[in-house]
Amino acid sequence: MAEPHKQEEHFDVLTKTGEKTGLSKSRGDVHRDGDYHRAVHVWIFAESTQELLLQLRADCKDSWAGLWDISSAGHISAGDSSLETARRELQEELGVILPKDAFELIFIFLHETSTNGGQFINNEFEDVYLVTTLDPIPLEAFTLQESEVSAVKYIHYLEYKNLLANEDPEYVPYDVNAQQYGQLFDIIARRYKVDNVARSLSLQKQLQRYASVSLNVELTGLSDADKGALDLLIKAAAIMDEIFNLQVWYSNPYLRDWLEKHAAASQLDKLKWAYYLINKTPWSCLDENEAYLTTADSAIKLLPEATRRVSGWKGLEYKAAFPSQKPPGANFYPPDMDKMEFTQWKDSLPEDQQNIVAGFFSVIKRHSESNSDSSSPGSINHLEGPKYDLYNVPFSQEYNSFLSKAAELLRKAGDRTSSPSLRRLLHSKADAFLSNDYYESDIAWMELDSKLDVTIGPYETYEDTLFGYKATFEAFIGIRDDKGTAQVKFFGDNLQVLEQNLPMDDAYKSKDVSAAPIRVVQLLYNAGDVKGPQTVAFNLPNDERIVKDRGTSMVMLKNVSEAKFKHILQPIADVCITNEQREFVDFDSFFTHTICHECCHGIGPHSITLPNGKKSTVRLELQELHSALEEAKADIVGLWALRFLTLQGLLPGASLKSVYATFLVGCFRSVRFGLLEAHGKGQALQFNWLYEKEAFVLNPDETFSVNFDKVEDAVESLSREILTIQARGDKESAKLLLQKYGVMSEPLKLALHNLEQIQVPVDIAPEFPVANGILGKKQF
Repeated sequence: MAEPHKQEEHFDVLTKTGEKTGLSKSRGDVHRDGDYHRAVHVWIFAESTQELLLQLRADCKDSWAGLWDISSAGHISAGDSSLETARRELQEELGVILPKDAFELIFIFLHETSTNGGQFINNEFEDVYLVTTLDPIPLEAFTLQESEVSAVKYIHYLEYKNLLANEDPEYVPYDVNAQQYGQLFDIIARRYKVDNVARSLSLQKQLQRYASVSLNVELTGLSDADKGALDLLIKAAAIMDEIFNLQVWYSNPYLRDWLEKHAAASQLDKLKWAYYLINKTPWSCLDENEAYLTTADSAIKLLPEATRRVSGWKGLEYKAAFPSQKPPGANFYPPDMDKMEFTQWKDSLPEDQQNIVAGFFSVIKRHSESNSDSSSPGSINHLEGPKYDLYNVPFSQEYNSFLSKAAELLRKAGDRTSSPSLRRLLHSKADAFLSNDYYESDIAWMELDSKLDVTIGPYETYEDTLFGYKATFEAFIGIRDDKGTAQVKFFGDNLQVLEQNLPMDDAYKSKDVSAAPIRVVQLLYNAGDVKGPQTVAFNLPNDERIVKDRGTSMVMLKNVSEAKFKHILQPIADVCITNEQREFVDFDSFFTHTICHECCHGIGPHSITLPNGKKSTVRLELQELHSALEEAKADIVGLWALRFLTLQGLLPGASLKSVYATFLVGCFRSVRFGLLEAHGKGQALQFNWLYEKEAFVLNPDETFSVNFDKVEDAVESLSREILTIQARGDKESAKLLLQKYGVMSEPLKLALHNLEQIQVPVDIAPEFPVANGILGKKQF
């Protein structure tokens, strides 16, 4: 808190929705004018006694003097971050020094009051943090700030709630209804008053949505040299799990290790660990990222030096925290950074640096939260002065300890392999891990011609739902299916033809689309960003420079596709598709559309010219909407492309009826992933559009069918709509399209309800016998 002799505190002025305006004003002016601003509330909660710590406000305070109040609280000064303010206030007022993973942001609420006859207006957004300790901190361990705090005490949370509800005059008043401080007490009650039997049953039901499938791939065809390289590649791939865990949330690695260590403690703990292995986070992929764990389940950490030492007390033990709501920016940005703050900082930088901070391969941090020198090599500093607190750190620096080890393994594997193109890929990828320049290694990946197929590095941006800028690390190791690869080559050879015939204005079409090499692979291991629903194919790289210059390349995971069709699509068809059309559903149509989906990522708008003449990319303009719309584009344009290729005679024997019927089944499969996931939301958009156009029909017996007379026009109209939005970089139109159609409509709810009744798996959970043998007991 500001000392009386210091210059008056200044606060960031916020909008009514809580975003920074870019203005700051003095404390007195803010409260005089009723400006919206932000403060932090920090509650210390002792788990063993279910008690909250309260502080007695000093008699010299200008408000609520001599009353019991929150453990610690304070305004967020202009330019400061919420989390650092919470840490600072706790240290200054109570002498408690805690790392950021002790602070759980449990909710934010707007507190609007007016006192002193309207002379003091407090329009304050309260960031409410919970610090969960195992036991109460001894009162003598606190060091109280005399100008702020007179005493501290613990009180049971329900007793405190009753005192507030009865407006006890000894306590600072807070509204305990559900929208205000009632949330604190509700969160604690839900967290600790749980039925473990019911919780185990719930986790079992969630686990049953995944069909366990063993992908036991034969290594015949690999040379002895490549078999030697394979061991090293599997170990390098496993490191991608380590990086991805950290990219999702900063306390995620502690949670993972804790759950694994305690998995044998009880049936419930076993189920927690099993479900974590699928999701790789405390948030369930198939439940709109709803948390299936709480901080009460998390790792316990001991800090002997967090407070004043007390004889006979070993020190403060706390739970490593994570938020109940999955952070939209993952661990790529400060958790309290909003879009306006980032945009204002980015726009203040030179253009070349703007491209870097909005690029794939870096994280954004705060100077105020960093103990290290922010001007270290590779980082981009804020401008001089207090206005900008953000700076950029390249992946090569942020994850150096992991990437150095992975690079060493890749380099050794490259030395062992008998394939020149694989050696080039592995050596260039090792260099990229350390230099942060992935251009050459991505070109080498596109040109890979090896029986042993490897994809490793930072690629997809789905975790960054704030902007869709930052890439997560992943790895796919497989054996090339030579027969399948030869069969699908013609798709890549026809990309330019498809581009020139796309259903959009000719002005938006590229005159130079490179053929996309397609490799069909039998997957033997994946790691990193492969949580929850498993991909059946991927089209890379996402770097617009390479897409523009060289196009893309794709990998089809045939054994994953076969497993999904057998365990998921066929059972869905049996429930959701009318008898007359069920015969049209087949694996060849599913796999062929998957190929076209990946091909169509490589055509259509990528690098674009905006109406004002500015050069940009679809990803930069559509930001967080890009992933869902791009997945919808690849799907629907893939349908259009199959019809086009069939009419051109390039797909002899193909059945468009099978393509459309199998696609309809696939809609129900993908929507079950949830509408917060890009594929699920994109699929909902397509289904609802086609249903509105009467291309999909709901029958009286609650099954669905394709109207073959209307489906082609509906597919073409949606293809044109999405392609035009992308070509114009029209975020507003993208938003309106997704708001209208990317929803869980009544027909979709009906289909999903019917599938739930017979417990059709939502996806597969692959097991990798070959890789597990190489990794031994170490399971990541």
